[in-house]
Amino acid sequence: MKRYWFKQAYLDCGWVAGVTVTVSEAGLIDSVIGETAPEEAQVINFAAIPGVPNSHSHAFQRAMAGLSEKISATHDTFWSWRKIMYDFAHRIAPEDQRAIAAQLYVEMLKAGYTSVAEFHYLHHQPSGQPYAEPAALSLAIMDAAQQAQINLTLLPVLYMSSDFGGAPLKPEQQMFANTTEQYRQLMSTLAGRCDQLSEVTLGAAFHSLRAVPADAMAETLGFLDSLDQSMPIHIHIAEQIAEVEASLGWSGLRPVEWLFRQHTIDRRWCLVHATHLSSEELSLIAASGATVSLCPTTEANLGDGFFPLREFLQEGGSIAIGSDSNTSVSPVEELRLLEYGQRLVHQARNIAASPEIPQTGTRLLNAVWNSGEKVMGVPVGKIAAGYLADIVILDTDAADFAGKTASDILNTVVFCGNSNRIRDVMCRGQWVVKNFSHVNEGAISTAYLHAISRLQAAAN
Repeated sequence: MKRYWFKQAYLDCGWVAGVTVTVSEAGLIDSVIGETAPEEAQVINFAAIPGVPNSHSHAFQRAMAGLSEKISATHDTFWSWRKIMYDFAHRIAPEDQRAIAAQLYVEMLKAGYTSVAEFHYLHHQPSGQPYAEPAALSLAIMDAAQQAQINLTLLPVLYMSSDFGGAPLKPEQQMFANTTEQYRQLMSTLAGRCDQLSEVTLGAAFHSLRAVPADAMAETLGFLDSLDQSMPIHIHIAEQIAEVEASLGWSGLRPVEWLFRQHTIDRRWCLVHATHLSSEELSLIAASGATVSLCPTTEANLGDGFFPLREFLQEGGSIAIGSDSNTSVSPVEELRLLEYGQRLVHQARNIAASPEIPQTGTRLLNAVWNSGEKVMGVPVGKIAAGYLADIVILDTDAADFAGKTASDILNTVVFCGNSNRIRDVMCRGQWVVKNFSHVNEGAISTAYLHAISRLQAAAN
């Protein structure tokens, strides 16, 4: 057991002074006691908060951030961006995937993310031919997470069709493809590997309704239940208006409406984006206990639109945040943009606040901490007994915190300035960031630069 004493820490009941936390050798919090003296414990004279769960990431896209920010020959939309992304994905080999993901995960940890749900749909060579090890790209993600020492929920993606109704995949999509049988084999292989790794949790993902035929989704859900009935299940849905219109043309139903009519949607489901909802769909999600993963920097980058946050929170809906395309790797930027977008839509302030939690930054962070266990499939998001010891130390000596009371701290984190205030990060009881630097940063950065050099050469 290890004992730590924090000058103050954010617990379920709010800010508490003099908090002693005991951590087991397995990286779980054994006990949390407030209002204590720092006896026989490592003293940390700063504020501690839970690590932030990152509910949606495509790791390989971090290396293409900035490459799509120029006008194309056509009207630029999500769909023109997607072509650039496909071209880039075709150059990714397992060693590139490993190096890019490890670099990304270091950046996540330094920003305060301590767990990540990796929505992983690169499965094969560009031709669609499997690697000698069919799970090579998934295993590269797992290796990267271990190098960076971040908690990983791996979400292998089922991707079978190019549009609603089972339209055949296009040539550029073949590297994403699996039959239901291939997907079962992949998941079974990865389940065996994950059983040997405490840091990796296996979940599942359907790319989208347009990418998975109805019968294949039903069949796969039956298989997933036989594998693990508590497994988190993620899906892209209702991100673009064109997707909603195509769904209506195919089934007569909007995407979320169709999903709820066909399947039992509950708390283990995470609906990514869900940007374009009817009021009925919004109520269905809120009542189900499912979580909506919002990725504001990516949704803004791609021109997706605004999620109806105010109405969803008023109905008790559960939200998470993700970095998605990883143009930004900052929970602060995601939450700030989420709130500011809503202020522009409603021409009002403090949209996410409530009479019960009047501090906007506090309510936003509470929301993403509270959904963490559902979307990750492991106990994260709280400094509490039984949860993973994922603890972020804020540099409360920084000028931004001067003159602020405890109730102002989380608002300051989200809404004040652009400096990184994450001083140290503990993940599963191990210090992985100390004094603003990651413990394996040098080697991981070198491997990343080598991978980028290879990708640049392959493009020329």
